[in-house]
Amino acid sequence: MSEIQQATARPEKLVVPDEVQDAIRTLLRWAGEDPEREGLRETPARVGRAWREYCEGYNEDPAYHLSRIFHEVGGYDEIVLLKDIPFQSHCEHHMAPIVGKAHIAYLPGNYVVGISKLARVLEAFARRLQVQERLTAQVADCIWEHLHPRGVAVVIEAAHGCMSGRGVRTHGVITKTSRMMGVFRDDEKSRKEVLGMMGL
Repeated sequence: MSEIQQATARPEKLVVPDEVQDAIRTLLRWAGEDPEREGLRETPARVGRAWREYCEGYNEDPAYHLSRIFHEVGGYDEIVLLKDIPFQSHCEHHMAPIVGKAHIAYLPGNYVVGISKLARVLEAFARRLQVQERLTAQVADCIWEHLHPRGVAVVIEAAHGCMSGRGVRTHGVITKTSRMMGVFRDDEKSRKEVLGMMGL
């Protein structure tokens, strides 16, 4: 195979085990569908591959993204904030989508981390079955434990498919959760400053 062919070759599709596909066919039948009709024949394999991707965070250590740190920051000692980071997760109660955005801030101690790594920590935890409260705490705790900053603030705003697509069927409702640690928890002025930077 030439270099051009290698560069343009599609990656091999994940093989979805028969028992996974059978389970999805059972669900389709239970919902009132015929899994053998044309439009659904490939659905069990597609759904299996999709769920492996939705849950790829189980195969990742979020703390790994915080392992490369930088001491040379030119004396910078103020808040570092990533605002409006989009994410998608799935509720562990109904396996329905959780779609939202996160604001992640920390007040550095002796070093900083590449800013994209904060988003990667969020993604690693979000790509698991979740509840929003735990997701918020996990992101904050991971940063606190591995960066040893003076403060951590995480605020998550999200819409839950389990509310909009079933049950109460209420659309447009946003759930907000927060976790404040260090100076952002203990010092009211610092807390107001970081929340102001987040636009909250």
